[in-house]
Amino acid sequence: MQKPEKNTDNGDQDRDFSVLFAALGDPTRLAIFDRLADGRPRSISALSDDADMTRQAVTKHLRVLEAAGLVQNHRVGRESQYAFCPDQLAEARAYLDQVAGRWESALMRLKTFVEDGEA
Repeated sequence: MQKPEKNTDNGDQDRDFSVLFAALGDPTRLAIFDRLADGRPRSISALSDDADMTRQAVTKHLRVLEAAGLVQNHRVGRESQYAFCPDQLAEARAYLDQVAGRWESALMRLKTFVEDGEA
């Protein structure tokens, strides 16, 4: 397997988005992330109330999301509140837009080549 390409379109900062995409690749984490995407911070208890899993399992999933930079943990008294972090998602979106642009450019070159070859 190859290492991720360096992103020359993004200035001097190279990013490896595999951690972020892996975090969102799990259906349970994606569901937790989706609940937090409304912008309201929630405690582990609140997030595990509707889930069919223990608080410990929810905590493990939240830690993966936190390590990917998708959620932040804030202490409110004795309780941990988790909140949505839009910055990482915006960076991932920009990266995907760049990838899509490169593919679009490659497909347009292929189309031009094929159409010019038919004449």
